[in-house]
Amino acid sequence: MENVAQLPELARKTAEVVETLMLEIRPKLMEAAFSGNVGESENLRHSDNFLSVHDMWLHERYCELMARHLGSFVYASEEAEPQVVGNESDPDLCILVDPLDTSELAVRGLLGYTHIMIYSRALARPIVSVVGDIYHHVRLYVAARHEDGEDYAYAYTADGTYHALGHREPKRLSEALLTNFLMRPTERLLPLSRQERLMNALDQRDKDGKSRGRIGVDFGSVSLCHVATGFTEGVLEFAKGFAIWDLAPGHYILHSAGGVVLDLTGKPISLDYNLRSLSDISRAMDRRQKFVAAGTLDLAQEILRHLDLSE
Repeated sequence: MENVAQLPELARKTAEVVETLMLEIRPKLMEAAFSGNVGESENLRHSDNFLSVHDMWLHERYCELMARHLGSFVYASEEAEPQVVGNESDPDLCILVDPLDTSELAVRGLLGYTHIMIYSRALARPIVSVVGDIYHHVRLYVAARHEDGEDYAYAYTADGTYHALGHREPKRLSEALLTNFLMRPTERLLPLSRQERLMNALDQRDKDGKSRGRIGVDFGSVSLCHVATGFTEGVLEFAKGFAIWDLAPGHYILHSAGGVVLDLTGKPISLDYNLRSLSDISRAMDRRQKFVAAGTLDLAQEILRHLDLSE
């Protein structure tokens, strides 16, 4: 991996692990897509979610590679109960992993993402987050806590260049591209379609008579990374909520880029995910969080003002 000299060592090594795993899994996923043999498995932990052999392979491989760098840590993967890895009985670092997000699309060769976040239990906050995009030219979104105590975010492309992420020009709701995980028809798409005030606000015409507000589909942590880069302006998740492995890695990256994540009352969601013990981690993995994320506080609050949350 090139041009990573500005990253702290742990962030650099974690990014290299993610890049390695994407190189390894990509041909497996493309073979699944062309053959039609997607390797679906019974999902005993999350019965309503698609699970493939590729999810489980990445789950095991993440643990193996991160153990080489860290020795001891709490491994909290979407695909298993939290476990302590290594010789320490109570290690500081908790590694939160979603091995293969949107796996039902990944095995079709369409979209696929992988998330990892390293959380310091002593600091009660993340210190590294990497979201990998398996098929896109923008390969990695990275956030890390640097020696000066500040958090910084970056995007890395397949040609080896990187971009520091920070504040973008603010936009009004009527000119924003918002996204939502609207793939599930009754669970998410129908509730979104009933948000008439939000739709009318997005459709409001500018002085030139053009309507520029849009709603698009996006997925898990990468949707917050897209806000961090300025590719989109906001994410709304009000129907069901994201699990911690879908929200937290992208949350930290967006935070490090200067964006905001609010709960539906308008309160900022803390980076302290209360991962102090194995039982705390297990409880955190069972919770879901509804939220609005945006590049600016003003836009996040404007989105909330136009949401009808009575349903």
